[in-house]
Amino acid sequence: MKTKSFIISLAVMAAMPVASLAQDSLTPSLSADLVSEYIWRGQNLGGASFQPGFGIAYKGISLSAWGSVGFDKEDTREVDLTLGYSVGKFSVSVTDYWFSGGPGYFKYGAHDTSHVFEAQLGYDFGPVAINWYTNFAGNDGVCPGGSRAYSSYVEVSAPFTSGPIDWNVEVGASPYATSFYNCNGFAVTNVGIGASHQFPIAKDFGLTVFGKGVWNPCDSQAYAVLGVSFATL
Repeated sequence: MKTKSFIISLAVMAAMPVASLAQDSLTPSLSADLVSEYIWRGQNLGGASFQPGFGIAYKGISLSAWGSVGFDKEDTREVDLTLGYSVGKFSVSVTDYWFSGGPGYFKYGAHDTSHVFEAQLGYDFGPVAINWYTNFAGNDGVCPGGSRAYSSYVEVSAPFTSGPIDWNVEVGASPYATSFYNCNGFAVTNVGIGASHQFPIAKDFGLTVFGKGVWNPCDSQAYAVLGVSFATL
């Protein structure tokens, strides 16, 4: 679960975990982000954090790993693995999220695990992109009645450029009740606007400075995130 710092949001506007263009050759990627606060889909998941990531892509298929560790020792550590596929403007992926503080990493019991498994389906229409995410296994939230909620989140994002700044506006909502997103029915959980600027350092490497404002109408919360990202170009 990720901001994924704002720069990662920009990199995957059409699909959080997968690249939008098929690669004809094996293409690796590497990133390291520092964020002032870890905000994900309108939820506060921790304070200032270091968030490394790496992956590889080939002909539309991608495999990536991403993590987050807070500077406050009380913050939960996170490790995510994503397998995705994209063709044209369509994308699909499966992500395994893992969080510390519960059963160990290799605990995969139906009712005894710290993993959450999520499927994603997305399409980039150009001016806007839409993505749907649903938890299908693992430590999911529950409905008001106590059964598995198959918690879902849908987001519409609109990227644009003004001068040297890249912008992204997004609106996300949980379509039905689930404790996972702390909502009792349809609820807008994320309204965000962010800006970033890239500073190339070498031919295949750059530094990006970014900022993002986030409002969560469901929880009546607001956040401002600042960060830097070192990443391959």
